[in-house]
Amino acid sequence: METVSITPAEKTAGVPAVRKKRKWTADHWLAAAFLAPSVVLIFLFVYGFIGWTGYVSLSNWNSLVPDWSFAGLKNYLYLFHDFRFQADLRNTLVFTVLFIAAVIVLGQLLAILLDQKLRGESLFRNIFFFPMALSFVVTGVVWQWLFNPSTGVNLFLKPLGLDSKWYTDTTILGGFHWGKIEFGIPVAIIAVVVAAVWQMTGFAVAMYLAGLRAIPDEVREAARMDGATEFQLYWKIILPLLRPITVSVIIIMAHISLKIFDLIYAMTGPGANFVTDVPGVYMFETTFRGNYYANGAAIAIVMLLSVAIFIVPYLISSRKGGS
Repeated sequence: METVSITPAEKTAGVPAVRKKRKWTADHWLAAAFLAPSVVLIFLFVYGFIGWTGYVSLSNWNSLVPDWSFAGLKNYLYLFHDFRFQADLRNTLVFTVLFIAAVIVLGQLLAILLDQKLRGESLFRNIFFFPMALSFVVTGVVWQWLFNPSTGVNLFLKPLGLDSKWYTDTTILGGFHWGKIEFGIPVAIIAVVVAAVWQMTGFAVAMYLAGLRAIPDEVREAARMDGATEFQLYWKIILPLLRPITVSVIIIMAHISLKIFDLIYAMTGPGANFVTDVPGVYMFETTFRGNYYANGAAIAIVMLLSVAIFIVPYLISSRKGGS
């Protein structure tokens, strides 16, 4: 491969200059040789399997015996008319909104408190970051014990006259009928949100704390000299400067919430009346327990597209910003 380069002096002088052709050196070919296996494997095991899943989702393979006959969009139409999948979409939307909002608010608040250079800051920082070292399976099991209606935190709430059902509650707050389901906020999903926020808030704290430490002290001093209160300083100056970090946190948390599986599966499962079910759990049970491979593939493609809606625009904007 050859490229043509013109020096800045040639551009400034405006005089035609001899064009130099840059040839690939041995280092270039060596680097390409090392990268080639990774590129081939990525295309095969990532994009190749995505294409294969899309092909299966358009087939009639819904039994142990493969059936490659073309089904069109039949599997997708079935999903969007299915009560369970409609409930999954509702639960995913509610979980994503509550999860992202709580992580951002708590992440900003805790990062601001840590940024005050408190005594024992490293201890608090480790406490906030520790849950990130756990897997969602461990988190799900622990919080299942804590929110068990018969034990856990209810042992402290019952003397106060409170007896919550937590993740076994089938109540829908603000519900109204939409399609085949009651659309609203399932009370049971709130318990799952609490567990997820507990684990992932530390990530947001780390992001925001790094952003706060990168803001020059001169900016704060100038705002204070202009008469800004501490609330105005953070609300009108500091938080707007942290907006790129907020966008990154939203994208990463949305990616986690839209494909969540292990936390739900370990903590609650689909739940009564599917109040805590999500597409990841539905896909697993449909594909590997029900042997409805085409329907499971269709669920996987819907999950992929939902994640792509958040990720692709972010990648495009990041590429434009970096160029």
